[in-house]
Amino acid sequence: MDEIKVSPDYNWFRSTVPLKRIIVDDDDSKVWSLYDAGPKNIRCPIIFLPPVSGTAEVFFQQVLALTGWGYRVISLQYPVYWDLAEFCDGFRKLLDHLQLDKVHLFGASLGGFLAQKFAEYTHKSPRVHSLILCNSFSDTSIFNQTWTANSFWLMPAFMLKKIVLGNFAKGPVDPKMADAIDFMVDRLESLNQSELASRLTLNCQNSYVEPHKIKDVAVTIIDVFDQSALSLEAKEEMYKLYPNARRAHLKTGGNFPYLCRSAEVNLYIQIHLRQFHGTRYSAISPDMVSAEELEVQESHQYTEDDQ
Repeated sequence: MDEIKVSPDYNWFRSTVPLKRIIVDDDDSKVWSLYDAGPKNIRCPIIFLPPVSGTAEVFFQQVLALTGWGYRVISLQYPVYWDLAEFCDGFRKLLDHLQLDKVHLFGASLGGFLAQKFAEYTHKSPRVHSLILCNSFSDTSIFNQTWTANSFWLMPAFMLKKIVLGNFAKGPVDPKMADAIDFMVDRLESLNQSELASRLTLNCQNSYVEPHKIKDVAVTIIDVFDQSALSLEAKEEMYKLYPNARRAHLKTGGNFPYLCRSAEVNLYIQIHLRQFHGTRYSAISPDMVSAEELEVQESHQYTEDDQ
């Protein structure tokens, strides 16, 4: 139990990357918590958005690996927002506060849905340059919970946690996936009732992505072939929505591949971001490009040999 929490990597992350708290709304209770690592002169970083059960810490492996290669990485967790327009407005204010004009977004599950909605919300004055969508979805109706979305705020925390845990993998999983699930359960325990209720509300209130508004955004879809909370229909719907998207498939990884298959996920992120090297939307420090290119080629060779 708690293998990840006591791992040297996680403890190094917690001791070297400070957690910042930022308020951008008139309501002082709405606090964005984030880790901002890597060169601050990069104006188009990659920002990670967690799933319902996640906090900003769940992407610590991506923060460590990508900043080591010269990328600017921001991993965040959301304040309590009860509807999508309110979330998008708050996120826009956060980017303004951080003085970021455009960004790359990596979203896992709910995080991926919010990333798409934000790209759609800002399409007239684009703030999203590219999207990486991991185990994500484009229409909340897949969860068949739209009828309960308005009552999550009434439910006690233990009941909300039970709903979320119902989507975690059951049955035998490999040790790394088991460690990832333990870590996510621990993160889930750290969320209070209103945080959980608001996220489940965003996850389930009736909404879908309008792809024509974000057709110019470069997209990579990362998904797993083994058991995850997403149905095959939801995955197929994503492929239809983004016919030109790059697809990155992992044979295994469950709901949390960024924790238990971090080397592969990090490689796919690097490959996605490489197309922006040398442009004003590059997320990497220019003097780190050649070393990073070499590493990607070697890793790519390694994963191809592995398959």
